[in-house]
Amino acid sequence: MAVLVRHGDYHQLPDTPSAHQPFPLTERGRTQADKAAWELGAMLEAEGWRLAETIDTSELLRAWQTAERLREGLANCWFPLRIEDFGALAERGLGSAANLTLEQIVRAVEADPRCDALPANWKASSHFRLPLPGAESLMEAGERVADHLESRMAALAAEVRGDTAKLFVGHGAAFRHAAYRLGVLAFDDIARLSMYHAAPVYLERFPDGRWRHIGGHWKRRQSGEGHHD
Repeated sequence: MAVLVRHGDYHQLPDTPSAHQPFPLTERGRTQADKAAWELGAMLEAEGWRLAETIDTSELLRAWQTAERLREGLANCWFPLRIEDFGALAERGLGSAANLTLEQIVRAVEADPRCDALPANWKASSHFRLPLPGAESLMEAGERVADHLESRMAALAAEVRGDTAKLFVGHGAAFRHAAYRLGVLAFDDIARLSMYHAAPVYLERFPDGRWRHIGGHWKRRQSGEGHHD
């Protein structure tokens, strides 16, 4: 099964929607990751699951740091783990608008005569892509992550025997959109649900390629809460 772990709390610029910020975990985020390692170890022992040797993580620092603390926390009761980072596990990219504030993004689009005005809900819209070079939609990011999960879990299934868990550390919105693409969440659930920081969600992949949610809790989104990484 795939174990999806959203990174821990991190230092984030205010009013800046880009999820590609290059900042580290906060102290709270480090504590969250350490707690997740303990809970994962307990779950693996209770269920008798093996743990795949490689942790797949987003290249973004907060995700890699979360994966590193998971690796360290699980090292006491499991064989040595290694980490591989992948651009495919990153959150939705805003292209040339990366790490601009909301106001700066609006002004940049308004200043481009080729662009229409941004819709009011552009940040949360699953299918909207900023009309700027290199940008992608939330759904495109989810498809990218879903493809990575599918290929890595299919390869793992061909290599191992018995119940084996593989850790993937990434980002909340991209994971939820990936879960939709894999048939685990309904489309309306993408906006209704979120993910807790460093709290594992367990997805089982069947030999025929079907997926289902078997453990861990999605976070119920509060009214008015947008898509936050």
